[in-house]
Amino acid sequence: MPKITFMGAGSTIFARNVLGDCMCVDSLRDAEIALYDIDRDRLAESEYILGVINRNINSGRAKIRAYLGVRQRRAALRGADFVVNAIQVGGYEPSTVIDFEIPKKYGLRQTIADTLGIGGIFRALRTIPVMLDFARDIEAAAPNAWLLNYTNPMAMLTGAMLRGTGVRTVGLCHSVQVCVPSLLESLGLDASPERLARIKSRIAGINHMAWLLEISENGRDLYPELKRLAARKVKAWRKAPAEEKSRNMIRLEMMNRFGYYVTESSEHNAEYAPYWIKRNYPGLIAEWNIPLDEYPRRCIKQIADWKKQYEELRGDPHLGHELSLEYGARIMNAIATDTPYRIGGNVLNRGFIPNLPAEAVVEVPCLVDRNGVQGTYVGALPTQCAALNMTNINVQLLTIEAALTRKRETIYQAAMLDPHTAAELSIDDIVRMCDDLIKAHGKMLPEYR
Repeated sequence: MPKITFMGAGSTIFARNVLGDCMCVDSLRDAEIALYDIDRDRLAESEYILGVINRNINSGRAKIRAYLGVRQRRAALRGADFVVNAIQVGGYEPSTVIDFEIPKKYGLRQTIADTLGIGGIFRALRTIPVMLDFARDIEAAAPNAWLLNYTNPMAMLTGAMLRGTGVRTVGLCHSVQVCVPSLLESLGLDASPERLARIKSRIAGINHMAWLLEISENGRDLYPELKRLAARKVKAWRKAPAEEKSRNMIRLEMMNRFGYYVTESSEHNAEYAPYWIKRNYPGLIAEWNIPLDEYPRRCIKQIADWKKQYEELRGDPHLGHELSLEYGARIMNAIATDTPYRIGGNVLNRGFIPNLPAEAVVEVPCLVDRNGVQGTYVGALPTQCAALNMTNINVQLLTIEAALTRKRETIYQAAMLDPHTAAELSIDDIVRMCDDLIKAHGKMLPEYR
C-alpha cells in the first residue's frame, strides 16, 4: 500500500485532479493519502472533497488524513513513497501583489510572473528555502520517496532540489501534453482525439520553452502546412480589432520567426523574451493581444469564485472524478508496478541536450518504471532554440545560486540577465528594484548579504 503525501493540499482543485487520478488507478486505490497545508480552512475543504470522491468512486479504499502546519509536516511525510508539491509561498497577498506592483513603479510590466522575469526570480527566492526545509524532512522521514514538483518556477525549484538536496525529484507541467492540441486549435484545425492519435510529435527544451521539434501525421511532416497557415493568420490578426485576435499570436509568431512551436502559452512567452512588452512601443501590447497583469486577474477571480465553487462541490452527493491529463498518478503507478510509461519531465541535463549546460534543468522525454524517472537522449537543439533557452537558463542558474549562497549580488545578476527586465530597465534601476523587492518581502526571504 503506497503512501502519497500532498504538500499544499489546500489547492483543492489541483489536489482533486492528482489524487482523484490515484483513486482511478488500481495500484493506488488503497493508498494512504496525507494532506498537508498551513491553511486550516482550505485543508479541511480538500479533505472533505477528496473524502466524497473516495467514497463515490473508490468505495472508501484510500485512507485520507490531514496534517496542519509545520509541526505536523514530518508526520505527514513519514514513510511516504511519493510526495506531490503544489505550494504557493505567500499566496496572492502579499507575495504576488509585491511581484507585480513594485516592478510597475519602475515601468516594468508583466503578464504571469511565475516562471521567469523579476516575478519568477522572487517567487523562486521565497519558495526555495521552504522546499529545502521539506527536503530535510523528506530525507529524514521518507528517504526513498520521489518528489513530484508541480510548483513554479519549475526549472528553478526542481534545479534547487536536485542540486542542493538528495531528494529524488522530477518537475511536471502539463504544457507538454497540450502542446499539439493548442497549435491545431489556434489555427482552426481538427484537434479531435481521433486525429491526435494519428499525430506523432517530439518535444524538448526547458520548461515553458520546450520546442515542438517534430510533428507528423501518418508519416507526413505537418510543419510546412502549419507554418504557411500561421503566417497568413498572424498577419491578419495583427491588423484585426481586439475581439477578432487570437490569444496565441506570440507563440505562432515565434514559430514563424524561429522555426518551431513552443510549449507554453503566449502570455507566458511574452515575458520570456525582449520583443513583446516594451514601454517605447506601447502599440505592441494591443497589436499582439498581450494580457498585462493577467495572473493577478486570475487570482482575484479565483479567490472570489472559490466559495461558490466549493459550495457547489460540497452540495453534490454524486461528486466523482475521471482520469485527467496530469502525469502524477501514472508516474506513481509505473514506479509501483514496474510498468513502463513515458512522460515529458524536468530533470538535470545529463547530456540529454548537449548544447545546453549540464547543470540546467531540461524538459525531455523520460521513461518511468521501478527505477524511477530516467531522462532520454534528445541531441542538440536547433541553434536558435538553444540560444533562446539559454537566455532563460542564465536567469534560472543564477537564481538558484542566489538562493543557495544567500548572496544579494547574485540576485542582481539574475535580474540583469533576465531578457525582459534588461530590455526595459537600466542597471541602476534593476538594482534599486531588487532592493525594494527584498525589503517588501521582509521575513518571507532569508537574509541576503
